[in-house]
Amino acid sequence: MKILVAVKRVIDYNVKIRLKADGSGVETANVKMSMNPFDEIALEAAVQLKEKGVATEVVVVTLGPVAAQETLRTAMAVGADRALFVPVEGELQPLEIAKALKAIVAKESPQAVFLGKQAIDDDANQVGQMLAALLGWPQATFASKIDVEGDKLRVAREIDGGTEVLLVTLPAVVTTDLRLNQPRYASLPNIMKAKKKPIEEFKPETLGVDLTPRLKTLKVTEPPVRKGGSKVADVAELVAKLRGEKKVI
Repeated sequence: MKILVAVKRVIDYNVKIRLKADGSGVETANVKMSMNPFDEIALEAAVQLKEKGVATEVVVVTLGPVAAQETLRTAMAVGADRALFVPVEGELQPLEIAKALKAIVAKESPQAVFLGKQAIDDDANQVGQMLAALLGWPQATFASKIDVEGDKLRVAREIDGGTEVLLVTLPAVVTTDLRLNQPRYASLPNIMKAKKKPIEEFKPETLGVDLTPRLKTLKVTEPPVRKGGSKVADVAELVAKLRGEKKVI
């Protein structure tokens, strides 16, 4: 079983986000970047299946600037066998990413595609679902447990009322949630080995996809600062404020 894992280079989750002076977006110059945490979980799930002898090959893919190749090398240091890179400068949106991944799937013919449920930069939570729709494959989102049963995946996912278990037939798309596993750290020897591994590159035009953004960001602003609360002496005063000042009752 071959597993394709889609990963994304994002601003590190420990970094405080700063907006550009002109309000056109988030500042990324001289900012620490890393692999999207949810994608780290997807990669770890694929590597664990390989270690169990269930998966025969783990292939990682990413779209983005040349610097995004470092994310692929990190993935190979963790345990991925091969890496695919689609160079793209500028903004990438979910539908365009899904179309590019569909073209990669056509070339690689994996039995499963794993990816994080969302990226922490745009929080769109759309690529996995869009990819499954484009491929016509079954999907299991927000996976908190994955088991392989023959030509099927048994996926547990957390919902408001508890846990839902899905049985999906391969090939399938799976998006991963936080409690699926704890991603490992890459060892120094594996990091050095990954630096020497080749990365296969696919230009968007060779994939036959148009990655031109269809949505335009007009302005990015910080959320308004919340005003401090106030104490009330009793229920009567609370009701009076809700009725008079806030006009919610």
